[in-house]
Amino acid sequence: MNLSGKELSALLKVDDLPLCAKYDPEWVFRNEMGPNVLWLAEMLARRMALKPGMRVLDMGCGRALSSIFLAREFGVQVWANDLWIPASENWERIREAGLEDRVFPIHAEARALPYADDFFDAALSLDSYQYYGTDDLYLNYFLRFVKRGAQAGIIVPGLARDFDGPVPGHLKPFWEQDCFCFHTADWWRHLWERTGLVEIEVAEQYPDGWRLWEKWYEASVRADHRTDHGPTPEKDLEVIRADAGRYICFVRMVARRK
Repeated sequence: MNLSGKELSALLKVDDLPLCAKYDPEWVFRNEMGPNVLWLAEMLARRMALKPGMRVLDMGCGRALSSIFLAREFGVQVWANDLWIPASENWERIREAGLEDRVFPIHAEARALPYADDFFDAALSLDSYQYYGTDDLYLNYFLRFVKRGAQAGIIVPGLARDFDGPVPGHLKPFWEQDCFCFHTADWWRHLWERTGLVEIEVAEQYPDGWRLWEKWYEASVRADHRTDHGPTPEKDLEVIRADAGRYICFVRMVARRK
């Protein structure tokens, strides 16, 4: 990092997301696996009824930053489930945060979850569900682990509108094969609603979500932060600014199991 902690904090400050401002920006950058997951956690949590003592599944938690955030800010118990990051590695971060009694790291694949039916009071997924949840049958599987009447919520990269034909030219430097799991809020609503398993409470494009993409990549460029995934932040920033919300967005979904 080529900036002070105070400068980094200023780069990651979002007035509408005050809880995230409490966290060390170097810790966020060091453990990131995409756009700031603390932003996404706060964006989703404000539309969910999380209460102290609840058992919460954080599906695809990455390096468990979101799990630590949820436990600390809402007093919930979190099962931090991820496939790519070993549970022992996440356990070290959880211990450093002093949350050994509230965050429990699990290494499991999304279609082979080790939990009892009706175990969780809520389940959520941040920038992960799009990789497995587009399967027509997945919601039925996912919901079995939450109690009847409990909420399930996701925030995923998405599209403000579909495009017919090839990927728009200005998106090509950003677009990878994985991006074909990006869909509109209406697409996600239809996928979940037609199952008859849930009552949809929120299905929307997050307001001005593209500006959060822009802010994240701008912060990465200013901080000279580099990752081993995706294009350079300079290239990502150029594409997001060229798109200006025409296509790229975040989609927020919350539903309640019937």
